[in-house]
Amino acid sequence: MTILAENGTAAVVLPDNVLFEAGAGEKIRRRLLDAFDFHTLLRLPTGVFYKQGVKANVLFFDKRPGRPEPWTKELWIYDFRTNQSFTLKERPLKRSHLDEFVASARLAERHKRVESERFRRFAYGELVKRDKLNLDIFWLKDASLDDPDSLPPPDEIAAEIAESLEAALQRFRSVAARLS
Repeated sequence: MTILAENGTAAVVLPDNVLFEAGAGEKIRRRLLDAFDFHTLLRLPTGVFYKQGVKANVLFFDKRPGRPEPWTKELWIYDFRTNQSFTLKERPLKRSHLDEFVASARLAERHKRVESERFRRFAYGELVKRDKLNLDIFWLKDASLDDPDSLPPPDEIAAEIAESLEAALQRFRSVAARLS
């Protein structure tokens, strides 16, 4: 945030805890909302940027010159996480999976955005009223929590488990090699 040029634009990938953690996380969120034009948040499925099981987000913001009133007027959140499943081998994330987000976000023409099932607008006033400025906001119902038939096929689940175990085994081998 500090090295971004005035009127510069950034997209930063951060783990989920930055959206709700108290202390430093809360300070970062407040600074983003007040000193920057924090306009878009893309919530990603688990394992896309970090290891399997770790959720990530892409924060889009513009640096603006200092002023007393906050720069952020509204934050648009795109939920690309709920009811989405990707794996490194069986179902990898492809650029085409993000076409709907790119079309909705209209980063160059934000004034033309329209709310949809996955894309919602939250006014600055409602965000700052949230406990500890928590931005872990979701509204879509996760089908897998209620309907076992909506789970991925067993072979996909097994492949994802095998992938995770293989990755863990590689890490253990790496640690063991350094200890030898």
